[in-house]
Amino acid sequence: METLKMKTEENPKKTKMKISGAEAIIHCLLAEGVDLLYGYPGGAIMPVYDELYKFQDKLTHILTRHEQGATHAAQGYARVSGRVGVAMATSGPGATNLVTGLADAQIDSTPMVCITGQVTRHLLGSDAFQETDIIGISTPVTKWNYQITEASEIPEIMAKAFYIAKSGRPGPVLVDITKNAQIDEFEFSYEKCTAVRSYNPVPKPKVKQIEAAAELINNAKKPLIVWGQGVILGKAEEELKALVEKSGVPAAWTIMGASALDNEHPLNVGMVGMHGNYGPNVLTNECDVLIAIGMRFDDRVTGNLDTYAKQAKVIHFEIDKAEINKNVHADVPVLGNSKETLGMLLPLIKENKHEAWHNEFKEKYKVEFDQVIKNDIQPTKEGLTMGEVIEQINIESEQKAVIVTDVGQHQMIGCRYAKFKQSKSNITSGGLGTMGFALPAAIGAKMGAMDREVVAIIGDGGYQMTIQELGVIFQHNVPVKIVVLNNEHLGMVRQWQELFFDRRYASTVMTNPDFVKIAEGYSIEAKRVSTREDMKAAVKEMMASENPYFLEVKVEQEDNVFPMIPSGASVSEVRLK
Repeated sequence: METLKMKTEENPKKTKMKISGAEAIIHCLLAEGVDLLYGYPGGAIMPVYDELYKFQDKLTHILTRHEQGATHAAQGYARVSGRVGVAMATSGPGATNLVTGLADAQIDSTPMVCITGQVTRHLLGSDAFQETDIIGISTPVTKWNYQITEASEIPEIMAKAFYIAKSGRPGPVLVDITKNAQIDEFEFSYEKCTAVRSYNPVPKPKVKQIEAAAELINNAKKPLIVWGQGVILGKAEEELKALVEKSGVPAAWTIMGASALDNEHPLNVGMVGMHGNYGPNVLTNECDVLIAIGMRFDDRVTGNLDTYAKQAKVIHFEIDKAEINKNVHADVPVLGNSKETLGMLLPLIKENKHEAWHNEFKEKYKVEFDQVIKNDIQPTKEGLTMGEVIEQINIESEQKAVIVTDVGQHQMIGCRYAKFKQSKSNITSGGLGTMGFALPAAIGAKMGAMDREVVAIIGDGGYQMTIQELGVIFQHNVPVKIVVLNNEHLGMVRQWQELFFDRRYASTVMTNPDFVKIAEGYSIEAKRVSTREDMKAAVKEMMASENPYFLEVKVEQEDNVFPMIPSGASVSEVRLK
């Protein structure tokens, strides 16, 4: 995409000044409204950090303890605030340490701009100290990337980077800047990018397709909506709610779509996917019209594609043309931003109730409640369950908290049982499934929404992958609540070993350190609980605290997450135990 040409906003008061490339980077960030970024300095990016020192009153830099932490923090910030997250690192290992976060942001459609330093232009390709081809490395995991080798390129490329990152289906962009380009001076002026030739981020909806979708929905006997994060990214929460209420169509969500519609809305029938709710999974293969909104038919949602919703006509509302017919054939594809397309659809939809169809979901929920949910959130056994901890957080937060989950059993339990009344409340690593995501992402989420409580739900395995980011909480007194659900195992892998590998628990038992002492070493109030009474009191205390708080909950070691669709099975082959 380096050859693409861009259009810019006209700026009649545009002024030029001769400054270094490093200072130009700062002015570009300020022009894009950036006031917070995460990063880790080093030799090849030092000129930019030197300029950052001079702009501390306008631009806050958060020193993470690892570059991967910088990307996840930028992701959490972006997901909660709706703004572009920014991360910065030096060349070589600093740049390569960003790759996991870039890949995570790419598959989960998170707007992020990463800036990396690079060796001086004349050393490129010479295997100089801390030189890596980060452009080649990051190409598969970025929406766009570019290497700047001359200072004069900086304004145009930075403007394009922010435009591409946040427009259409969002994603991460990486800009690599050689050291000479940071040091050299040039006549600086800045114009925001408003378009890039051959890049069409938001397709124009076709009226005929929307009319065809409306006809299918109006004539359906058993329609089902499945929505994803595209509703949140498109700011279409109100349109989704209006569609559901007018059409009477039951609506289910992917984990990335959670919180777009109040969990307790009577037409919200739960989560789809491998550990989703029994009703929406099984009844996907019984609906006659499947209305997919802003979701990409991930394999964890569809299970076996050969048996997925084959009886249904499929309507796919999607902003990214590449997702249409990629996994599931769409009888009616509707391209465009979900807010616009749903807004056009609503006047064409007839009032309906679908009461008999709804009763099927209610019957399936009763089965799931009796066999699974009741035991998870209202257990009578002695040991603590992950589900009852999440339920207690719901109670104490009044369902208003931002819940940030890591990856594993606790993630699926968190997504199943956390209750949300407000959009942008469920922050998790969906597509890449990155262990270590939650702690730095929670830091970014809190900085992106200081008026909201942010609770990180983490397993004992994932917690130790980025535990060093406690240093950020300590240094900046970030009032994040951290809950480690400790079962002394890599729980999800252990569950698969139990169910599919004859209980051969290979390398999944964790010998853990004293997490409370570690938190206290960072001056974070900390507590460990292992009984039901102590857990409830500790959660209440944690949620009442105005400071950072660490809570370790010792849960049962061999408790599994159900329902479960085994890998490669049909969505109708749900195991309840």
